[in-house]
Amino acid sequence: MANRGVGFFDSKGQFFRTPQEATQSDLAALLGRMGEGDSLAPGIAKILFDKRRELEHIFRDHDDMLQGRATDTKSRTDDPDAGSNVTPINPKKTA
Repeated sequence: MANRGVGFFDSKGQFFRTPQEATQSDLAALLGRMGEGDSLAPGIAKILFDKRRELEHIFRDHDDMLQGRATDTKSRTDDPDAGSNVTPINPKKTA
């Protein structure tokens, strides 16, 4: 008797049993061929998928830093010391 099932396809149309496998295939394709002999891309894709939360956190922090840098740059246009949280190593001495 025939059975009905659910399958998942990557962007190339290749069939996978789980969404995780399809996503990893797309990640591996994005990375391209890496290494000599067997490609390292599928293994790296699995790590990227498994570490997704950590990666998203890192990129979110990166975007926040870039946003803060843009804000700091705007605030420094009038006053070079405004918005800076960096302390010079050798501050100018006032006599």
